[in-house]
Amino acid sequence: MRNTFVTLFAVVAGLLIASRPMAGHHGAAAFENDPAKRLVLKGIVAEWIWANPHTFLQFDVKGEDGQLVRWVVEASNPPDMQNRGWTNKSFKAGDEVTVTVRPVKTGKPVGSIIQVQFPDGHVLRAVNEPTPAQQPARQ
Repeated sequence: MRNTFVTLFAVVAGLLIASRPMAGHHGAAAFENDPAKRLVLKGIVAEWIWANPHTFLQFDVKGEDGQLVRWVVEASNPPDMQNRGWTNKSFKAGDEVTVTVRPVKTGKPVGSIIQVQFPDGHVLRAVNEPTPAQQPARQ
């Protein structure tokens, strides 16, 4: 009787573990990882999308030809962004922003947010990395 119970418990536990959804996520291979390839873009907010699994900021930047280019950049999920000081009201259409972005390697106006700076100097950071003043000196 004891062996049957242990076997049944092991089978049920194994099925539960095997049926658990995989904790997977897309990678960041599409984005430029080289800090020298980051872009600092000044633009006007078109839309702030506060949704799972990622938040998105859409903003318009005047291109070299004078035409507006709509950038769509992502950040993390809402709970993670709240922990960094962001809210669903962080941006509204018409806000001026300066966005530091890891662009995609294809050159399209898409990327991942590093930080956003407002005209008053206030900065919202999307990633945990030291600012230039905090980085250790290279020897």
